[in-house]
Amino acid sequence: MQLQQLQYFVAVAETQHFTRAAEQVHVAQPSLSQQIRSLERELGAELFSRARGNIALTDAGETLLPLARRILADAETARQEVQELVQLRSGRVRLGATPSLCTGLLPDVLRAYSDRYPGIRLLIEEGGSHDLVRELARGSLDLALVVLPLPSPAPSLITHELLREELVVVSSPDVRAPGGSRGTVRIPDLQGERLVMFRHGYDLRELTVAACHAAGFEPDFAVEGGEMDAVLGFVRSGLGMAVVPSMVARRAGSGLRVTPLARPGLHRTIALAHRSDVAPPRAARELQALLLDGAS
Repeated sequence: MQLQQLQYFVAVAETQHFTRAAEQVHVAQPSLSQQIRSLERELGAELFSRARGNIALTDAGETLLPLARRILADAETARQEVQELVQLRSGRVRLGATPSLCTGLLPDVLRAYSDRYPGIRLLIEEGGSHDLVRELARGSLDLALVVLPLPSPAPSLITHELLREELVVVSSPDVRAPGGSRGTVRIPDLQGERLVMFRHGYDLRELTVAACHAAGFEPDFAVEGGEMDAVLGFVRSGLGMAVVPSMVARRAGSGLRVTPLARPGLHRTIALAHRSDVAPPRAARELQALLLDGAS
C-alpha cells in the first residue's frame, strides 16, 4: 500500500469521478485508475462500485476512507516536522527590536540562542515600535520586541508580555547630581535641566516627554536625535541628562551616574509580537520560547 495510492483513492472518493480526481492530483486518468485497481487487488476488495458510470464507495471503501485520510495527514505532519528540523540547522530568524533592547536585553539571549543553534542566521532590525509593527505586518520580520501599548491598533498581531522595566536617569559624574542629596529624582526635578533626547519615533522619547508634560513643564533639550549609544555618549561628555531603561544603564559601564526615579517612577512594558495569521517558522518559535523562558 503506497501513499500515492491512498491519495488517489481519497481524491476519487471526494470527487466521485475518476477524471476529475485525476485532474485534482495532476496525473493521467488511466494511471490513476491503474493505481486504484492495484490497491484493490492488494486489499482483496473493491473500493468503489462503478454501476452505469456512477462512482460510490463500497463498504470496504467506507472503512478505508477515514483511515486513508489519517495516514495522509500523518505523512504530511511528518514531512513538516522533518522540514522544520532542517530549518533549525540552516534557517534564519528576522527579529526586530528597539535600539535600547538591542543594547540591554538581547545580547545574552542571542548568545544563548546562537550557542544552541549555530546554523541559524540572526537578522536584526533596529527601530521604534511603530516601524517594527509595520514591518511585521508586511511580513519583513518573524518576531519583534516592542513597547506596549502599541502606537496604533494592530489586530493582526499577537503580543506576549515579557517584562516591565524601570526607567532611571543617567548623568555625568562630573555634573551636579539630579535631585540633590535624596538619592532619587522626581520628574518635576527635571524642569530646567538640560536633557539629551532620542530621535522622533523613539519610544523613550515619547514616554519622557509625556511625563514632563504631565508634571506641567516643557522639557529642555541640550541635544536630540540620537540612538541609544549616541545618547549615552553625550551624557558621559556632560551635555545633559537622559531617561533610559535600567537594563541599559546597568550595561553602560563606567562614566555614568545612575539615579532611580522616585515612586511611582516611570516604567515600560516590553512584549514579543508576531503576526496572528501566519505562524512563525520553527527557528523563530525556538527564539520566542527562549525569550519567554528568560522573562518568566
